[in-house]
Amino acid sequence: MGEWKEFKISDIADVIGGGTPKTTLPEYWNGNIPWLSVVDFNTGRKYVSNTEKTITNLGLEKSSTKLLQKNDIIISARGTVGALAMLDKPMTFNQSCYGLRAKENVSINDYLFYLLKNTVKQLQQVSYGAVFDTITRNTFDETDILLPPLEEQKAIAEVLSSLDYKIDLLHRQNKTLEALAQTLFRQWFIEEATDEWETCKLSDIAVMQNGFSFSSKHYIPYEKEHLEVLKMGHIERGGGLKLNPKKDFVPREEKLEKWILNKNDIVMAMTDMKDNVVILGVPAIIDKSDKYVLNQRVARIYLKSDEKLLNNYLLYVQLKDPDFIALLQSKANSGVQVNLSTQSIKDSEIIIPPMGIQKTIGKDITDLYLKKENNDVQIKTLENMRDTLLPKLMSGEVRVKL
Repeated sequence: MGEWKEFKISDIADVIGGGTPKTTLPEYWNGNIPWLSVVDFNTGRKYVSNTEKTITNLGLEKSSTKLLQKNDIIISARGTVGALAMLDKPMTFNQSCYGLRAKENVSINDYLFYLLKNTVKQLQQVSYGAVFDTITRNTFDETDILLPPLEEQKAIAEVLSSLDYKIDLLHRQNKTLEALAQTLFRQWFIEEATDEWETCKLSDIAVMQNGFSFSSKHYIPYEKEHLEVLKMGHIERGGGLKLNPKKDFVPREEKLEKWILNKNDIVMAMTDMKDNVVILGVPAIIDKSDKYVLNQRVARIYLKSDEKLLNNYLLYVQLKDPDFIALLQSKANSGVQVNLSTQSIKDSEIIIPPMGIQKTIGKDITDLYLKKENNDVQIKTLENMRDTLLPKLMSGEVRVKL
């Protein structure tokens, strides 16, 4: 490793600051330029594709932010310090982030991404504590790294990128599988439904349970036997479990047994912010038994039996339907927060297709979700492989043959 050399991060990368247009005038917003904040890329995935907000060319001109290019890197600098991703197209970004671009003939962006991923803990340690932990430009000046020659950087990045490519491919397949399931549901359970089809209240066919009232004093450092507290932050905006939620853990206790979740339980957010309703009434389906314990203001839902609906997937696909979620949200109580009552969820109408359709089209929907679950297992295996290799490749413990 004699050819590896010590540098500061700022020696090998240009650090670019973000910003926000100084006005809320409509001509500055909703344009064609994606504008990133940490919520857009705190997913654990390598690439970021979509943003909640966009700005216009005028908005870019009137802001201190800069336009990053495809394959540049974005890293969060405040609060959730160290979340990062690569851009799959030009984007701009807010002041809570930095953009990084590898300096020519010194490093490459792909390697820089993995280097930053491997030094997140260092960055967090060097960050400055105020109201929020904060990365400043000085953080990049003060963080030491060990850099191999350019050709070895390319080889290391190629190994890790191949794993991330496979992970991303499986994620995209999952998105397609869920879209197909939703399409089948809408065609056969809604468009092709007849007046003779039965409907009933959710409470007639399913059990609904509220979560345990945890507080921060209950949380302890992670150990293998501990339970992960499933909170509203675990639920993705469009439905499903979030890939990289903030995690808190509690010890196993007898009093918590009734709130430990089972695989294929459905969970639903019951509270959201009035000015930004994004997960209220949105469901997710649990991927593993004996892993999570349910927090307050999250509902647990599961079928009483298979007499009316064959399985929880056929219930989940209904609860995940955008029209169902919109109707449920319309019943919420409003205040600083918007809240769904237990009763309003229980009173929601569920479609009961004829058993013949459940055993044919319903089986197709179920098979799509089972395929997604199989993909999820592969994703976790590949992520573990990548995360095991990452520090070994970055330290030189494992070398790539050139």
